[in-house]
Formats: sequence, C-alpha cells, structure tokens
Amino acid sequence: MIEYVKTILEKVSFSRYLFERELRKGLRLILPSEVQDFKDWCYTMFGKVHESILNRYFQLAI
Repeated sequence: MIEYVKTILEKVSFSRYLFERELRKGLRLILPSEVQDFKDWCYTMFGKVHESILNRYFQLAI
C-alpha cells in the first residue's frame, strides 16, 4: 500500500490542496511500522515544497 500512496503523492504534488488531502488519506492507509520510512521519503521528495504540510502531519503521526 505504501507504494500506491507514494505514486499518488508524486502525481498530486503540484497542488498544495491535493497533496495535503492525499497525504492525510495515505497516512491512514499505511501500516504503523511503515510510517518512519514513509516520512523519510516524503521529506526527501517534497520537503522543499511542502515542508509545512509534512511537519503538521508527521508531528501528529509520530
């Protein structure tokens, strides 16, 4: 499931609104054991553009 969520985020990263919505949904879909790897990947891929969104959601998730 994590690969599916990554694919979706890559496709919607152009839009702040869509990215936030899909990140929220994606965090509900992935396993708790996958969250740290997913977080690392998100910050690597989108940290420069969507850092405030990532900070908000990963602060709550971990």
